[in-house]
Amino acid sequence: MDPLAPADFRELTQALKYCVLLHDAHTYQILWANRAACDLLGWTVDELRPLKAPDMSKNARQYSRELGHRWLGQAVEHGVSATEWCYRSKSGEEILTEAIAIRVDLPARTVVMVQFRDIAEEKAVRHDLFRTESRLRTFLGSLAEGIVVLDDADRVVFASESAVRLLGDGLYGADFADYCLDGIVPAQEGRYRFAAPRSTPRWYAATCQYIEIESDLRGRMLLFYDITDRVRAEEEHRRDTQHLDHLARYNAMGDMAMAIAHEVSQPLAAAYNFVEGARGRLGSGDESVAWGLDNAVRQIERARRILGSLRQYVGRLEPSERLTDLNAIVRDCAYFIELRAQEHTVAVELDLAAEPLPVRCENVLIGQVVMNLAFNAIDEMARCPPPERRVRIATRPVADGGVELTVQDRGRGLPPGDRIFDGVFTSKENGSGIGLALSHRIITRHGGHIDAGPNRPRGAVFRFTLPAVKAQGKASP
Repeated sequence: MDPLAPADFRELTQALKYCVLLHDAHTYQILWANRAACDLLGWTVDELRPLKAPDMSKNARQYSRELGHRWLGQAVEHGVSATEWCYRSKSGEEILTEAIAIRVDLPARTVVMVQFRDIAEEKAVRHDLFRTESRLRTFLGSLAEGIVVLDDADRVVFASESAVRLLGDGLYGADFADYCLDGIVPAQEGRYRFAAPRSTPRWYAATCQYIEIESDLRGRMLLFYDITDRVRAEEEHRRDTQHLDHLARYNAMGDMAMAIAHEVSQPLAAAYNFVEGARGRLGSGDESVAWGLDNAVRQIERARRILGSLRQYVGRLEPSERLTDLNAIVRDCAYFIELRAQEHTVAVELDLAAEPLPVRCENVLIGQVVMNLAFNAIDEMARCPPPERRVRIATRPVADGGVELTVQDRGRGLPPGDRIFDGVFTSKENGSGIGLALSHRIITRHGGHIDAGPNRPRGAVFRFTLPAVKAQGKASP
């Protein structure tokens, strides 16, 4: 193959996309420019030759004629010199370039060949990337959430500044399992306890997803933030709720104890009288002795049933939800409601649904609500004339799949306002109003709703609803 002719090299240079300017090594005068340089600057070669640095450079201190000559002089002295130079085109457009000056010793003279390219767009992109990176670093450093990326062996291959702040130095490269107090490295969203070795554990809410950023970063990314205060507050709330439930049971026991103390004293006194009379007749062979002892046994048995019913009703004091029938709860309470009603000569009408009404609840608590509403209605009716003293308790299923209980009286009705369930309303002379507030808390905790409204033509209706469940077997009594 024949070697390239000098004209061929000229054509190759003209075809370059890189811009080329030739300067005299002594005067720095422009000798020649390739086509790419002419196109970028908008000058012809003949127009470029007489131009000086101020004619084709940006009017700024860092692009002064002296600095330009110094740059070219360094290339003459050292063979090569690079800089950023802002050229000004014929139209006045300023073009930021990356420029390299190279000394070339030609046979006829020494020249400086300047190669340059437009980097304005690249510079802008680089600036945007730097600005974005700075912002991201600031944001990541200020995050309350920690971010770590784990490889397949659960090693930390990335840790944000916030993660280091939460879990301490030494996180990067560590086995994250050493930080998981429950022995499980998160693989899904949830609550976990994390702590650096020999540090106090704290609760974190964590989410997990797989990421793959080219070949640079891949693995499970955990985003977690501290929820220790929230968990502690929830635990406090749970303990408070249990305490209130515990107090609610004692509140129910107090209502029952008043009726029981009155009712049990009567059969026990009668039993005592029957036994004393029987003892007096034992010596005379009177047959009425057997009658007296039988009646004494009946009265004592009545007292035993009252106390047994109380034990069955109160049951365990800790929460014990189970599947049961709302009608069965009302029937269990009916005896105590009837005792209160007899004391005030109030007629109680039970209108229970024919079919079972299955609910999942704590029998004692729902029973307390039933008795509290019934006792309030009976106490309200005790103020009315005897012929008008009537309370109606009814149960029924409701359209949305729930069950409902209503207690209706014919008393003075509700006061104006809507604060009857916040613990401040009571119509009793020595009442505290806490019964309705506890009833509201119990029903809402069971996912139900309780409200009150007017009865027609007078009085009030208290009503609560509970979500029904499909009974898979026989409901607990």
